Amino acid sequence: MDECPLCSAHQVTPWLHEDDECWVAECLVCRTPMVVWRTHGLPDADLEATLLARLERIAGDRYGRDGFWIDPERRRIPDHWHAHARPAGGFFDPASDLHLKY
Repeated sequence: MDECPLCSAHQVTPWLHEDDECWVAECLVCRTPMVVWRTHGLPDADLEATLLARLERIAGDRYGRDGFWIDPERRRIPDHWHAHARPAGGFFDPASDLHLKY
């Protein structure tokens, strides 16, 4: 079985937060803040709300309080809970040049 890249938690992009429950880093693909639950699987609704609150704090610092939306879709790794904070009206972080390629 392949190792889950979110479980291995290699710091390949800047990390913006970490604690015992989760870490938040820039996504390798889109460069937006991404929160990752340290446990492989899916959390209950209360824990999910707690994890999303951490992401929202960081996203608010980066994009402004109303300048982002939470994308809960787990496209590449569907069985390990994570979520992205995307800039309002966009998908990739506007500070990266990735948005120019698509």
